[in-house]
Amino acid sequence: MPAQRLNNTEDALRAAREILTTDAQDLRSLLYQDILLNALKCKRDELDILDLKVINRAVAEFRHAARVFKPYRAVRKVSIFGSAREKKGSPSYELAVSFGRSLVESGFMVITGAAEGIMSAGIEGAGAENSFGVNILLPFEKGPATIIQDDPKVVRFKYFFTRKVFFVMEADAIALFPGGFGTHDEGFEVLTLLQTGKAPPMPVVLMEPPGERYWETWDQFIRQQLLARGFVSPEDLTLYRIAHSSEEAADWIASYYSTYHSVRQVGNRLVIRMERELSDDHISILNETFRDLVASGRISKTSALREEADEPDLRSKPRIVFSYDRGRAGRLNEMILAINRLGRTV
Repeated sequence: MPAQRLNNTEDALRAAREILTTDAQDLRSLLYQDILLNALKCKRDELDILDLKVINRAVAEFRHAARVFKPYRAVRKVSIFGSAREKKGSPSYELAVSFGRSLVESGFMVITGAAEGIMSAGIEGAGAENSFGVNILLPFEKGPATIIQDDPKVVRFKYFFTRKVFFVMEADAIALFPGGFGTHDEGFEVLTLLQTGKAPPMPVVLMEPPGERYWETWDQFIRQQLLARGFVSPEDLTLYRIAHSSEEAADWIASYYSTYHSVRQVGNRLVIRMERELSDDHISILNETFRDLVASGRISKTSALREEADEPDLRSKPRIVFSYDRGRAGRLNEMILAINRLGRTV
């Protein structure tokens, strides 16, 4: 349906009628119908006013943020988390500035919370033109940092949960700088989404200035308590990596996408899209090394599947496909790292 301006009730009724009466069966048309019908069901269910307020605000925030990000979906982005209390000139602040600059030099854009401290530093390094701000409305904060305050790529959220969706959904990598409860909340949520397969594989770097042990201490806790008690698996520790320089971190993120491009689940099959084709010998190595990930059959090369027709820009990329034994996201991450190593020998 073409874009429409809904200026009055008549315009809204016309748009609703078009959505509900169309004979089109494409996914976009069906989703328009579901969204509209769910709105009508709110009235049918006589939800409480607070419920309606939350639903209305969440949908409005999601729609607006998606519109802001849509023109930039082809550019890879890195979400940066860290303390808003870091002062300009501190080791972590200056590392974030350098990291933002290194990411842009590697072809990435950055996403931050658009507040002060590490967030402002990341934007300073990347430049406002290469930055997105997903700001949260808090009673004790002044709003977006001055460096990006009036930029159209700033989205202001009332709810943390809608904001978190965009931090992860729009990101191709995550960088965590030293921070407080919020930083750890965001970091553990990202790792949980990766571990459970609810987010696509992506690199997570824990940024630490040389000589400090903020993340090393955290890593010791993970290994001595979570891993030792069996709360996480050894391969889950590959989901993150500690870095001590902006160059090291940016190179690691770029290398993650050197051969690997993306994944897509199609039924019980996992399709891995790549930047270059692996040799038959490489496929044999993957079959031998990662046979525990294959529920049945073998890992094999493939062209784009019929179900991937809605991503025409990726149709030409080489692929491998296999019946995926889900629930092993850490192990799948190890496979992606192996694909990148093999890709360097092509």
